[in-house]
Amino acid sequence: MGRLTGGDPSLLRRINSAVVLHALRGADAADSPTLTDLTRVTGLSRPTVEGVVEGLMETGLVVEAEAEEGGAKRQGRPARRFRFRAEAGHLLGIEIGPHRISALISGLDGRIVGAGSREVDESASADDRLERVRVVVADVLRRAGVARSSLRAVGVGSPGIVEADGTVRLGTALPGWTGLPLGERLRRSFRCPVLVENDANTAAVAEHWKGVGQDTDDMVFVLAGLSPGAGSLIGGRLHRGFGGAAGEIGALHLLGQEDRPESLLSTTDEPLHPLDEQAVAAVFAQAKRGDERARAAMDRFLQRLVHDVAALVLALDPELVVVGGWAAGLDGVLDPLRTELERFCLRPPRVALSLLGEASVATGALRLALDHVEEQLFAVETTVTARR
Repeated sequence: MGRLTGGDPSLLRRINSAVVLHALRGADAADSPTLTDLTRVTGLSRPTVEGVVEGLMETGLVVEAEAEEGGAKRQGRPARRFRFRAEAGHLLGIEIGPHRISALISGLDGRIVGAGSREVDESASADDRLERVRVVVADVLRRAGVARSSLRAVGVGSPGIVEADGTVRLGTALPGWTGLPLGERLRRSFRCPVLVENDANTAAVAEHWKGVGQDTDDMVFVLAGLSPGAGSLIGGRLHRGFGGAAGEIGALHLLGQEDRPESLLSTTDEPLHPLDEQAVAAVFAQAKRGDERARAAMDRFLQRLVHDVAALVLALDPELVVVGGWAAGLDGVLDPLRTELERFCLRPPRVALSLLGEASVATGALRLALDHVEEQLFAVETTVTARR
């Protein structure tokens, strides 16, 4: 965008407001800035900063720190100090999984103020699963003392290929999930934007925000399970693909039908049935006890996972591969993956386990909600330079 002239004072005010608000939000909570501090940090004139701060106070996003916190009065007139009111609104991150519904709630600064989860049967219908979501959310809000009307945005991580409007185009992990208008159903419960994303994608966002991927903008997160999925960040931005199906490495077995998980994990001549995490965990337990057929099944499963990840790495050339999800807790996941990538990659990526574990999907969903609010508060600052 070109350099502003005086022709659009309304836009200029919004830009200046975003600049000052960004400075207040990034300030040290223990040392709230004065008008002089804000003038120095933003480069705006003091009258402009003072006018912007007064306007932000009227919206409830900013408060005079000493006045609210009841600080001790000193002799003379102390400089007025101000702080960003993170409690002026709240964000919600939700994970909808096969076995668990989890929720995290934070203020506008992304700091978590409440959390909760409940188990759900993997055979639960879509209606029953969504009812469990409502129960978990209500419980988390109640215990955190947060009114539902305070929510500014809700992020949701779900298995399956998710379209931009929150519809699950394909979801085989949960009963009745394919074709479900998940975003539309959830929006009935909230008076704020609801953003629905694939669970591996939200986990990738979480690791980049608070996990092992904080120091890189090019990474792949592998949600390792019976049907693995992956989320990718390229240049710090989530890569969803044309139809939201990027990273669906669990479908690679369709290229070789003998590589189906139920065959790979079988310790007999028949496919493993039922194919669920409990049955697979039993196979791995047998392998640990030295059962040769179980050890062979475990090796086949891990090798299949390694090949799936290697295919994605060869296509994207990331700096880091993060392994999370259920299978991340299995012995021997990382070493064969590193060995395979060293064979095929000119510059093999680092490989690490997730730091966030089971919290990764809900944490990433919370980050999506925070991103949405930040776009509303600060977007103009990145497109136009503020002027005095």
